[in-house]
Amino acid sequence: MTLGYMTLPTNGPLHLKNLTIPGCLVDQDTALASLDLTIANGKISTPLERAEVIDMKGAMVFPAFIDMHTHLDKGHIWPRTPNPDGSFEGAINAVSNDKTGKWGVDDLRPRMSFSLRSAYAHGTRAIRTHLDQFDPKHDASWPLFSELRAEWAGRIDLQAACLANCEMVEDAARFTAIADLVAAHEGVLGGLTIPNDQLDWQLETFLGAAQSRGIAADFHVDETLDPDVNTLKHIAQSVLDHGFDMSVTVGHLCSLSTMDEATALNTLDLVARAGLHVVSLPMCNLYLQDRHPARTPRYRGITLVHEMRARGINVSFASDNTRDPFYAYGDMDMLEVMREATRIGHLDHAELDWVDAFLGNPAKATGFDAPSLAPGAPADLVICRAREWTELFARPQADRIVLRDGVQIDTTLPDYAELDPLMRT
Repeated sequence: MTLGYMTLPTNGPLHLKNLTIPGCLVDQDTALASLDLTIANGKISTPLERAEVIDMKGAMVFPAFIDMHTHLDKGHIWPRTPNPDGSFEGAINAVSNDKTGKWGVDDLRPRMSFSLRSAYAHGTRAIRTHLDQFDPKHDASWPLFSELRAEWAGRIDLQAACLANCEMVEDAARFTAIADLVAAHEGVLGGLTIPNDQLDWQLETFLGAAQSRGIAADFHVDETLDPDVNTLKHIAQSVLDHGFDMSVTVGHLCSLSTMDEATALNTLDLVARAGLHVVSLPMCNLYLQDRHPARTPRYRGITLVHEMRARGINVSFASDNTRDPFYAYGDMDMLEVMREATRIGHLDHAELDWVDAFLGNPAKATGFDAPSLAPGAPADLVICRAREWTELFARPQADRIVLRDGVQIDTTLPDYAELDPLMRT
């Protein structure tokens, strides 16, 4: 059993002394701040005289993470269905081929559970996953998701968003069935926007269906480096025109990085007015975008996160795909996402509160409970031996301590060999 670089006592309240925390998480205008935390009965507590004092020697502490854009249903299919050339088109075709005849409960459950176990061991407490949309009458993923949500209650809070082309609204009966299915499972209405002459009508219909059912919307948007693709503008304008007042999340937005500056910034002004939430997926986009045979990539694919933040847009980062044709790597580890987003997006040497893009910002977008270290909050913590940012990002923090309800959990990761039987199908 692996418990991290030290094992904390399990009996009675604890006073963790000499922790280090990002200053923004304790309302201090500093990069890092010192902190003592008392834990009693599974919650953060006011100081107690009877608490056992543990010197944490400057270890960095974070509230447990929120991963707001994942694809649990695709996870870990790479060994049996790799992307043949690493391209976006190659990923779409590979996943389409893998789904046929394979994605039943006996295949989905172990793969999705494997990802959840990994995320839990890494210190994630809440996840939104996208689920590829099948025929609503024969869709195994939504009933299974609801079962998993119940099984994981108290460990990982789960949300799900359907994923299909927004052109699905043109088949009114099928779209109504999909929207009803999503609402019945307390899900999020998700879609993929593609430029076409009917997009504004499609968005109006799509958002109207979400509004009438009282559910949020979540879009995959402009995952391309084509500077002429800007469906984001249409989404923002539609939200403004029709007064949609549920949460709307837009992810990827790669084309903003290649379109001319004035168009990109004017679009972001519109996004800010519409109150859209943005989630950037830097690892997957770095993997797929600007990939050409025998040519070094010129662009990173990351969206304009600094310009968004300057406009007050709520920006988050998330894992996206895990060991599937869209991203061959990843382990549902939000510390890895934070490390790579910092490097790819130059979050260092910038504002002091970027860490909230992995904590409070995704909570605002999704409605998950906001992270808190106030007395009475659950003692759900990730503690790293690193004492400051360069130590944190220099190593993967594989020996981190994870506390859930004040109890140190086993952080042993599941063995990939468990999935071998599925890879032979």
